[in-house]
Amino acid sequence: MKLLKKILFVLLAIFIVAQFFGPEKNEGDMASINAFLEDTNPPEQVKAILQESCFDCHSDVTKYPWYNSITPVNYWLADHIEHGSKHFNVSKWEGNSVKRKDHKFEELIEMVEAKEMPLPSYTWTHSEANLTDEQIEAVIKWAKNVRLKYQLTMPKPE
Repeated sequence: MKLLKKILFVLLAIFIVAQFFGPEKNEGDMASINAFLEDTNPPEQVKAILQESCFDCHSDVTKYPWYNSITPVNYWLADHIEHGSKHFNVSKWEGNSVKRKDHKFEELIEMVEAKEMPLPSYTWTHSEANLTDEQIEAVIKWAKNVRLKYQLTMPKPE
């Protein structure tokens, strides 16, 4: 029993010390999203959906929940954000080619249609990010229009 108490004490001490450390936060400027919004021109309904359901993980601007102050949860969230922004980052939209932008929108449509985005692990704690069928339809319609715009501006293969 003494050994168990010592192990629990050491684990508690490690947990307490770990609270003083954490990953770097993803707190960019909302202006970094402007190029994406200007280029893709989402209707107000879609813009609101993007802000509630997408930008936390797919931009350099993240609104962190209170539990992000708890280690190891903050590392788990940081991994989600890093992974999400690596695949689709609207804050880095300006430097992409039209072909890449089109491809990213193709992926966006696939993921939203399959209801793989937003991730279930995100919607567990962000119920406002759960998309209704109407919202999914609005996002897909907008994304298809954006793809059409990109496809019309891409050079034709010879």
